Amino acid sequence: MTTDAAAVVAHLGEDFLAQVYGRTYRHFPGDPGRFSGVLGWDDLNSLLTHHRLEPPRLRLSMGGEALPQHAYSTPVTTRRSTVWHRLKPADLHRRLSEGATLVLDAIDELHSGVGHLAQELERHLRTGVQVNAYASWTPEEGFGVHWDDHDVLALQLDGVKKWRIYGPTRQAPLHRDTDIPEPPPDEPMVELVVQSGDMLYLPRGWWHAVAASEGVHSLHLTCGMQTTTGADLLQWLSEDLRREKTVRSDLPRFGSEEEKAEFVRSLGDLVMKEFGDATLLDRFLAVRDATDRARLVPSLPYVEGVPPDPALAVHLVTARARLQSDRGGNAVLTAGGEEWTFAPQTAPLLSLLVAGGHHRLDTLAQAAGLRIGQVALLVSELVDGEVAAVGRAG
Repeated sequence: MTTDAAAVVAHLGEDFLAQVYGRTYRHFPGDPGRFSGVLGWDDLNSLLTHHRLEPPRLRLSMGGEALPQHAYSTPVTTRRSTVWHRLKPADLHRRLSEGATLVLDAIDELHSGVGHLAQELERHLRTGVQVNAYASWTPEEGFGVHWDDHDVLALQLDGVKKWRIYGPTRQAPLHRDTDIPEPPPDEPMVELVVQSGDMLYLPRGWWHAVAASEGVHSLHLTCGMQTTTGADLLQWLSEDLRREKTVRSDLPRFGSEEEKAEFVRSLGDLVMKEFGDATLLDRFLAVRDATDRARLVPSLPYVEGVPPDPALAVHLVTARARLQSDRGGNAVLTAGGEEWTFAPQTAPLLSLLVAGGHHRLDTLAQAAGLRIGQVALLVSELVDGEVAAVGRAG
């Protein structure tokens, strides 16, 4: 899993963040089977078999419309009178052969390899990532010509996908926006054939259409990247400024014109003071990282704390944790909306965890010069804070 996820990040190249990300599309040709270890057809079959997946998490789409659930599943009533929809494989196969596209949202929460890929991308891009899976068999376009409100990195796992890319008609459109983009031109700016092992990056707002080739099954992942915009900065700043009396005060609805003008000037002065601070953007991004949602990973059977077992392995379940030192030299870890202050000698082991990967307790203890029991207590705090998880070293 580590090799496949690291290969995806490495394949983006050194110039991706500076020259491509958020600016233009890029096709990354690769070798067939490059991503075979991330997710395969057997993995997809297993997920469909062993999970009760309801729309919109699992859906079939054709021509931009979701097919009704009864077209490929049947309702089942349990003895406790709950109802779930069981897939009917023959109907599922029929709909797919007729041109439907199978979509499984947030597959990174269902499959460990894809989850690891998402976390590596989150660490590299410093933003949240959700991965969806798409499977199709015909040239029928499951979604028609459309645009997404987030950047996308597509990984072609198997087969071939044909992409028609039209470009943007509105710069940086949002899900909640003041206007909608104009329709795209009739002719695409580029048509690409994305082969197994290829990647394709597309910024948000770029119109595109995707289809498989006739008789060639296709399986690909799209890694959707959470946006962080000026609107987010303004929203955070409005919350942060609640520390100021003027921001907390009632509007002078019934005041004189002079009182209203003075109130507005006071608010403007506060905002301009913040925008005059060169560290404003870095402060905001640090808060975004510190409050990044941790992934759900229980640590059973260790419900009463992490035992001092050298072979236990620990990893952080958030990719954007931050480690700093306070004035006293203590190690300060912020992750998942929480903050911990540990003794200075813990910094080496915390650095290993923040860098990613699974680390045995004895390795962490050796890095920090601590006893395994001390490391187990520290890790227990992070597990209780839901930012770390432990398990047997694989």
